[in-house]
Amino acid sequence: MRRRRFSPGACRELPLADETKLGEFGFAGDDVVVPFQVAPLDMRGRAVQVGPMLDQILGRHAYPEPVARLLGECVVLTALLGSSLKFDGKFILQTQSDGPVDMLVADFTSPGSMRAYARFDGERLAAAQALGRVEPQDLLGKGILAMTIDQGVHTQRYQGIVQLDGISLEEVARTYFRQSEQIPTEVRLAVARQVLPGPEGRSESWRAGGVLAQFLPEAPERLRMPDLPGGDGDEIDDSMVDDAWTEVLSLLSTVGADELLDPTIGTERLLYRLFHEHGVVVYEGVPVADDCSCSREKIRSVLSGFTAEEIVDSIEDGRIRVTCEFCSTAYDFDPSEFVKRQ
Repeated sequence: MRRRRFSPGACRELPLADETKLGEFGFAGDDVVVPFQVAPLDMRGRAVQVGPMLDQILGRHAYPEPVARLLGECVVLTALLGSSLKFDGKFILQTQSDGPVDMLVADFTSPGSMRAYARFDGERLAAAQALGRVEPQDLLGKGILAMTIDQGVHTQRYQGIVQLDGISLEEVARTYFRQSEQIPTEVRLAVARQVLPGPEGRSESWRAGGVLAQFLPEAPERLRMPDLPGGDGDEIDDSMVDDAWTEVLSLLSTVGADELLDPTIGTERLLYRLFHEHGVVVYEGVPVADDCSCSREKIRSVLSGFTAEEIVDSIEDGRIRVTCEFCSTAYDFDPSEFVKRQ
């Protein structure tokens, strides 16, 4: 795997043969997840800025802005986590909750296909907006977030579940890794609608960015962190928290939403700003694309499993029409195609 090293105190990286572009430093650009490592702090992570991919996903559904922002966070988090898969498979992030936005789904299929959608109650959302209650925790309410890894047929799915209890997606991810994986993890996410002037008037598009960092020292005892509230483990005094991880948290706390989103900064330049004093190594990026896995053949296969009664109930104006919730592609079938299978 190719890598670039940002040396301590250096004013530039050691260059690759590739010609750099907008943000210098190798310039991964939009829709590319960049793995990185800061060895002196025993930390590894991934960072990304997403542009066209997210704009396509959100644009085709015309979600209300609060819903679009929330789904944008979900897409970034899924890209950061799913791009770590070392095998052919799928990573699925899904929420089910009692808030105005009662479901978010995003999945990443290796090597780099993304899709996502949100389900919400329009009346409840309008009421929440009228009260100014549009923070992620307000829109989600209480429920669960499930993270699922699926390696395909003949394998067992792995699923981890964490409670949604009035906290943001950032905090949910931190809690999940502390609770399920016992890995100290920090996540920063940002989503915004970008407005740019042009010869034919202004244009709007969605952008998002995120950084995920994990503390992975060789000595297992250094992973110990204070127990989660309500846990049954031993409480650890704050003074026992590892200094290296404390420094990582301190550095990441300085990251502003504008830095996560600004294409003129770029992913590598942001990582250099954060960790150049220690030396940060970035690896070849993982491109992600808006790429739904639905197809006419897959939909036909599902309909073929319907009973005769279900086929009849699916007919509207003499046809069976199925629209993919992810990509909004509509598929039209003649009911007679399924007569022999009833």
